[in-house]
Amino acid sequence: MSATNGPVRTVLKGGTVLDATGERRADVLLEGDRILAVDEGLDAPVVLDASGCLVAPGLVDLHTHLRQPGREDAETVESGSRAAALGGYTAVLAMPNTTPAIDCAAVVREVLELGRASLVDVHTSGAITVGRAGEQLAPMAEMAALGVRIFTDDGTGVQDDRLMRRAFEYASGLGVTLAQHCEVSALSEGTCMHEGEWSARLGLPGQPAEAEELMVMRDIALARLTGARAHFLHLSTAGSVAMVAAAKAGGLPVTAEAAPHHFTLTDACCASYDATFKVHPPLRGDADVAAVAAGLAEGTIDAIATDHAPHPPEDKERPFDQAPPGMLGLEYALALALTQLVDGGTGMTEADVLARLSWQPAAIAGMERHGRPVAAGEPANLCVVDPSVRWTIDASGGASLSRNVPYVGRTVRGKVRHTVVDGEAVVVDGEAQR
Repeated sequence: MSATNGPVRTVLKGGTVLDATGERRADVLLEGDRILAVDEGLDAPVVLDASGCLVAPGLVDLHTHLRQPGREDAETVESGSRAAALGGYTAVLAMPNTTPAIDCAAVVREVLELGRASLVDVHTSGAITVGRAGEQLAPMAEMAALGVRIFTDDGTGVQDDRLMRRAFEYASGLGVTLAQHCEVSALSEGTCMHEGEWSARLGLPGQPAEAEELMVMRDIALARLTGARAHFLHLSTAGSVAMVAAAKAGGLPVTAEAAPHHFTLTDACCASYDATFKVHPPLRGDADVAAVAAGLAEGTIDAIATDHAPHPPEDKERPFDQAPPGMLGLEYALALALTQLVDGGTGMTEADVLARLSWQPAAIAGMERHGRPVAAGEPANLCVVDPSVRWTIDASGGASLSRNVPYVGRTVRGKVRHTVVDGEAVVVDGEAQR
């Protein structure tokens, strides 16, 4: 880049632009960190081939475990951001269940500083309670002053009803969103998979759907009481989806997300006793999986969030009931969604999938530079996806430091060709550039 000549111009050429405003054939000209023009027949010194591809706003993940600080053996901000970029993401929201927890301004600053050197835009959530212990409210105001817009004790639900009411009241005054991992510990403690036919066959302690649904019900009631925004993390049961649909129909300020594994995998996967398939909330039965997919298709569930949860091999090689829960997701979510939701007969289109992976999660998280229309003057945060490429997921784990991939051997459709973050091509032809 020359101070005399200004930023080098780049064109994404030959693609089909797809965003919240619709679909059209156009080239996209970039200069600096902005889109300069969207039209046919554009040229520039740097050309990124988008022929046969969709050019869309970059994906936004509402639920990424970057593990740093504390578990850098599983993932770091750098490695997680690389996986995100390869998956088409331009922004991720880091979860606060790190060591120490992201429950104060100092740790928020640490994560944001690490994110400045990463390939994608790293935002962070903050914990609702100190140490995610569920006993004392964390200083949400000081974290909100640093730009934190979503607060959650992800990994555990806030069990104390009175404390959660106070959190909602506090959040209402701050204008932030509370995101809940819905799991009533009195029903889930000691369990390791879904309670049903397969848990009975395998002799493994099962978690009933009601463990999730009771907390969904409570937080809908608290959102109604306080007027605060509630976001439900990784919904996994038909009952949860139905309650959120009813809450939305009643005009309550609630949103929800679903993870790819909850619309692609069932509890039957646990028959191998392979702890790769252990996750919280657990993989559910066929009816629940169908309900989650339908919830996404109908718009009850607003976002697809990866719940990317890396664990080193030695942790996942423990016995099923002792291994930690979690699966990788950043490099697979888009292809899984296209394959399962578009090709799987739910009625969803490629535009619907991109909405739930890009501009809708960006709106929930308040990420104003992401999920924007592909138009002149907008931030240049984009992904270029070849929807025709079919590929088979392997066991490598991609760019992650971990390898807990539950989709090994599955053939999927859709591959990211380029990812552009603030005007910089961080992925070109499927390869990270730094």
